[in-house]
Amino acid sequence: MAQTTEAEALQSVALNQKVLHALDQLGLAVLVKDVASGRYDVANEAAARLLGLTDRHVVGAVDAELFDAAQAVALRAADQQAQAVPDGVRAEHKLELSTGRHEFVTWRQAFTDEASGGNKLLSVWQDVTESRRREAQLQTALAQLEQQQKANDALRRDVEDNQVRDAVSGLYHRAHFEEQLRREADLSSREQREFALVSVSIDNLDEIRRMHGVDGCERVVEALGRLLRANTRAMDSPCRLGGDRFVVLLSGVGLATAHSRMEHLRRQCAQHIVPYNGQQIPFTVAMGVASFPHTAGGIDELMRSADRAMASAREKGGNRIALASIQFVPAN
Repeated sequence: MAQTTEAEALQSVALNQKVLHALDQLGLAVLVKDVASGRYDVANEAAARLLGLTDRHVVGAVDAELFDAAQAVALRAADQQAQAVPDGVRAEHKLELSTGRHEFVTWRQAFTDEASGGNKLLSVWQDVTESRRREAQLQTALAQLEQQQKANDALRRDVEDNQVRDAVSGLYHRAHFEEQLRREADLSSREQREFALVSVSIDNLDEIRRMHGVDGCERVVEALGRLLRANTRAMDSPCRLGGDRFVVLLSGVGLATAHSRMEHLRRQCAQHIVPYNGQQIPFTVAMGVASFPHTAGGIDELMRSADRAMASAREKGGNRIALASIQFVPAN
């Protein structure tokens, strides 16, 4: 019986040696510490190599002899936590070693040594410094790719906008506006709903050009473009037809609502001052509002109705809104 027990013990020792060798080949540090004394009983070759302790005797040493005071305290706290958890504890450590700063993932588990009856603490260490560094580099590269993609998307949108928007006012070109107008007219005809069209002109633009030059006129056009964009919705289509002429499609609204919104815009324009070359350029607008289908049943006539109403507002001195006449169709 005694011979059997001795044989089993020898087999156990041989197995432990093979396990330590296998873990060493995988680059995993294995340490066994005596809980009572705090001294290491076992350390494989990888332990000394990974922990930068190749010039020291790990077996028989305590943490305070191998690491600086702060690191020794942190390791002692991790050991105490592992002793309180029978199933073992996973932890991470960042240690300043002779080879630089390293990051480790560890597994600690307390056990009782059957031979001596003493309490021991097994710890297995894996150096993850390089993998964490590669992961950080990958995340940085992915972030850079995402930023580049966003920049490309923004550039693509700018190119698309330049194809459909006026460079000075930031409003749609005539071709885009006319397409939106046809779509809105078709939709309104099918769903029996209204939409409004507003013709807009800057009052006395020739006088502004004479006093402040072409650049001064462009500053006024820029200001009106910003106000038009701020006072319209995403489904609306403000457009610059050219020169001092602008037009706004207001989707799904009637004549009264369109008048109310444009009156708010008219007041903003009258109160807005455009700074230019140390001077201030005031400007006003004249507007004509027409609606589909009440003032016109076709888009060409709708445009003419809005233009006639705008011309009427200009003839009365500008800085005002005129409504297009509503068609009255006699009953059969």
